[in-house]
Amino acid sequence: MTTPDYEIEKAALAQGYLRIAGVDEVGRGPLAGPVVAAAVILNPADMPVGLNDSKKLSAKRRAALDTALRGCAEFAVAEASVAEIDEHNILRASHLAMERAVAALDPPPDYLLIDGNMIPRGLAIPAQAVVKGDAHSVSIAAASILAKNWRDQLMVDLAQQHPGYGWETNAGYPSKQHKDALRNLGVTPHHRVSFKPVHNMLYQE
Repeated sequence: MTTPDYEIEKAALAQGYLRIAGVDEVGRGPLAGPVVAAAVILNPADMPVGLNDSKKLSAKRRAALDTALRGCAEFAVAEASVAEIDEHNILRASHLAMERAVAALDPPPDYLLIDGNMIPRGLAIPAQAVVKGDAHSVSIAAASILAKNWRDQLMVDLAQQHPGYGWETNAGYPSKQHKDALRNLGVTPHHRVSFKPVHNMLYQE
């Protein structure tokens, strides 16, 4: 199994870029909650050991790396709301969250490594799209960890306001418990109405 490294960042440094940010988002698939993105500039002389795609890490390991990153990296986390997901679409909302995370870095980065195969249209900084970026670039992996921890905690908080949907464990993804609760408890203001299971619940199609 390959793990992410700093090689893509080194190539950008060799081109003269100095502040290279990895950018990733989490939360495209859930039926509820915002989509969250993070932008991270790592210090190659002080990087946590074990950075990897957040989906490949245990919750305990993610939490430890999240704490470590907050102590040694420059980062920003941003969201796009459920309303924005429903108004635009999940892809555009994901890109909005990415654009906001990049804009919140101060001073700004001068080069971006974007997870995926598209560069958000609102970014004016030179950027490179990296397919499966969180498996190749430690900067993108770091962004995936910060974004996932942020969003998971957000969904735990929302679960206390809306018990029964299991958001504290499913993070809003369409688990059996979540889909059963949608049928039994109905739709909350945090559900994405544009997503088919929620839409069908509301309009009983």
